[in-house]
Amino acid sequence: MFTAERSKYKSWSNLKKQMNDLLCDSLKDKITYFYTSYHEVHNAYGRATIRYGEKELVAFSWVEMYAQEREVSRLSAEGKKVSYEELEKEKWMPECTLCEADFLSALTVYLKTDIATSLNSDNYLLRVFAYMDRRVGKRTLIKIKDDVEKLPDWVKQFYRIRCEADGIIFPPKRITDEAVVRLTRESD
Repeated sequence: MFTAERSKYKSWSNLKKQMNDLLCDSLKDKITYFYTSYHEVHNAYGRATIRYGEKELVAFSWVEMYAQEREVSRLSAEGKKVSYEELEKEKWMPECTLCEADFLSALTVYLKTDIATSLNSDNYLLRVFAYMDRRVGKRTLIKIKDDVEKLPDWVKQFYRIRCEADGIIFPPKRITDEAVVRLTRESD
C-alpha cells in the first residue's frame, strides 16, 4: 500500500484537476478519474475508478484493502514473513488488488515523478497515468510497445486506448509457418 511512498493530499478536486490537465488531447473528456469517500462510515472508506466514457476500466475500493490485510494475516499465520511492499509488487499490482488509498497515493507520487521514471515503474498505476499523459508522444508510445506486452491486461488496456486515440496502429503479428501448419491441422 505504498507505505514508503504514502503521501497526503489536500483535496481530491485539486488532484483531479492536475491529472485532467495532464491528459493528452486525444483523451480529454474521454478518460475521467473518480474518487469518493464515505465519511459517515467507520474509517471513511472510499472508492476510486478510472473511466473511459461511461465504462469503468478499473476500480479501487476499501474491499481490496481488506483482501490485502487478510492475505498478510494468513501468510503470517502460516509462519511466512511477508511485507506489504513485496506482496504489492509480486501479487497485488499484477492482479489489480488495490484499494482507493493505493490509487490516491499513486496519484500524489505520480505528480512528483518524472515521466520517464513513471513509464518504467514497478508501480503499474504510475505507468497507467503516464500512458495517458500529454508529455508522452507517439514515438515514445511506439518505442515502449514491447515492454507493455509483458504487463497485465488491466495495464495494457490503457496503452491500447491511448494508441487508438492517437491513431497509432500496429500491424498484425505475422503468422509463422509453424502456426499456419498448426491452424491447418486444427481445421481438418
